[in-house]
Amino acid sequence: MRPLVIRSAIVAALGGLIFGFDTAVISGTTVALAQEFNLSPAGLGFTVATALIGTILGALTAGIPADRYGRKKMLFVIGALFVVGAVGSALATDQIMFIIFRFLGGVGVGMASVCAPIYTAEISPAAHRGRLVGLVQFNIVLGILLAYLSNFLIRAALPADVAWRWMFGVMAIPAIVFLLLLFTVPETPRWLISAGQDQRGSEIARRLTSTQAEFDLEISELRASLAAAENAPNVPFFTAQHRRVILMAVAIAAFNQLSGINAILYYAPEVLIRAGASTDAAFLMAVAVGVMNLIATMAALAVIDRFGRRRLMLVGSIGYLVSLGFLAAVMFYYEPVFTPTSSVLVLVGLLVFIAAHAFGQGAVIWVFISEIFPNRIRGRGQSLGSLTHWVFAAITSWAFPPVIVLLGGGWAFSLFFICMIGQLIWVLRVMPETKGVPLEEMEEQLGVAHWRTTA
Repeated sequence: MRPLVIRSAIVAALGGLIFGFDTAVISGTTVALAQEFNLSPAGLGFTVATALIGTILGALTAGIPADRYGRKKMLFVIGALFVVGAVGSALATDQIMFIIFRFLGGVGVGMASVCAPIYTAEISPAAHRGRLVGLVQFNIVLGILLAYLSNFLIRAALPADVAWRWMFGVMAIPAIVFLLLLFTVPETPRWLISAGQDQRGSEIARRLTSTQAEFDLEISELRASLAAAENAPNVPFFTAQHRRVILMAVAIAAFNQLSGINAILYYAPEVLIRAGASTDAAFLMAVAVGVMNLIATMAALAVIDRFGRRRLMLVGSIGYLVSLGFLAAVMFYYEPVFTPTSSVLVLVGLLVFIAAHAFGQGAVIWVFISEIFPNRIRGRGQSLGSLTHWVFAAITSWAFPPVIVLLGGGWAFSLFFICMIGQLIWVLRVMPETKGVPLEEMEEQLGVAHWRTTA
């Protein structure tokens, strides 16, 4: 594999690191935000979900400009939104200002969830695509761990009334690094050739491939796909021909969030405090959750191209049911009087849950969605999958605080448990295996290969 392929994948995946940091950094600020802006549980849920509402807009709008203007240009836009969102959130003087800048940062996250996997998939050889696109997920969980660790260190070093501002502000550092590194990577040959820039696309393809035979094969496949109207902007999206892949993308994205992953990531310290841990212990326990997330993700990336996407999803689904069932049982047993013992049990349950997520859904979702759509609609398909993901993330994150207060943690985790029964059934009965299949052959395997333009 050429060094340029690896470097380009790593730079694109850095967008995932900021994505992950933005996802988890809010977890250390919820108590301070509620005090600073005098928020009710529902108000806190809305304020936290503001960034997720931004991700919905970002995911919804990223696909078309990514197809029209290029993957790399969109990555620059995403980096700028990350910087503005981080600095603005840190300097916010009232709730409205905070919501605006968190929303802008969320738009960047939503766009990153669409563009970073597309970019990486399109510069990666089929044999290594799962691992390289998986770098996005690796950096997401690394960003989550860094956010938990940063929150813990900042809280220990600064007064609570200013610590939350620094928690948001430090995110600008990796965002600026991301912007600078983008100057060192190329546009994808797939997009260049689809945009009529054949010579430039061929030059970059030659730099990304290791042998003449590999180069010739990639170029011939790209030209054949373009001849069949691949990447045509006038191709209808919601058609019977595309129904199967659309439903698969919507299903895996919805199940991802119906597990409760974002709600737990956003409120991990609060859940642990509610379960009986001290505030300091809860922040340290959250770091342990981040470490487990990283370890399990590394394990998944090491085997995703060998074991396949479907097998990882099966293991993760079973892990979800074990951990969520355990968490619900602990909450029902101890509520309303929690102890240090109950907090340790909840931590154990959360560690198993995060390991199951990272090894299954976390490692597979963006790889799977980036693979299943034909070239002609890949940008819009990735956008739909990401949009679905963020809609359900906003719903679960917004609803989690009032549900915990009104019904208790036992019922909250029971609802997630029921949803994951649905995911297990979907994996067993519907989900196909996509490992090692070239992008240009994927649509034939999934039964969407016979679309043709009409005069």
